Amino acid sequence: MLELYLPALVVAFLITLLELTEVVALVFALSADQSSVRPVALGAIGGLAVVGAIALGFSAVLVAFPHAYLLWASAVVLAAFGLFLFRSTLRTYRRARPGPGAAPPPRHQVVQFGGGFSVGAVETTEAVIVLLALAAAGYGVSALVGAVAGGLVLVVAAFWVRDRIRRIKVPWLKLGGTALLFSFAVFWAGEAAGVPWPGGDLILIPLVVGVALAVRGAIALILGPAPNPVPG
Repeated sequence: MLELYLPALVVAFLITLLELTEVVALVFALSADQSSVRPVALGAIGGLAVVGAIALGFSAVLVAFPHAYLLWASAVVLAAFGLFLFRSTLRTYRRARPGPGAAPPPRHQVVQFGGGFSVGAVETTEAVIVLLALAAAGYGVSALVGAVAGGLVLVVAAFWVRDRIRRIKVPWLKLGGTALLFSFAVFWAGEAAGVPWPGGDLILIPLVVGVALAVRGAIALILGPAPNPVPG
């Protein structure tokens, strides 16, 4: 019987949903001044496929390394990517504040395809970093199931709300993703060091909540008070 590790599955699901949501939103934004989203969408699919194929080949190498070393490596990678995602979360919260927006300039189809490929490759690479870290910790099947589920949910959601997809804002989702990455980095570093976590995996619940509050507080501190709206 297939055994799944729920925390790793949830992390993979949310990270995949987060990164691919940005891909979909950017695909629609880049094609805003064209009659079709096809050039950008094909580019994004191409970028996703290339990075995904490389990741599948690399994941087979991970089984040759000792589990304790992989836990340390996973903790370091998740912590580093958590810092990266924190910066992205900060930008998302900043963009969510009231202020003037700028419409994207028109782009040629070739440029659109290149832009879509870059978006697909970059965002998929960011998701793959986390998925490989989960696989390295011994939860590859759970990570794969979570990633596939996240992708399917997004495809269905994008089909039904495609006319509003450009307005997707994901500050809370990014906040949760950042908290999960930092929490798992701490948890797995502790496991690699032999720390006896009280309650085992259940310690992740208060850990994630505490980290999420700390991250949200840091964002509020960095951004400061919201600017007053300019009278029309």
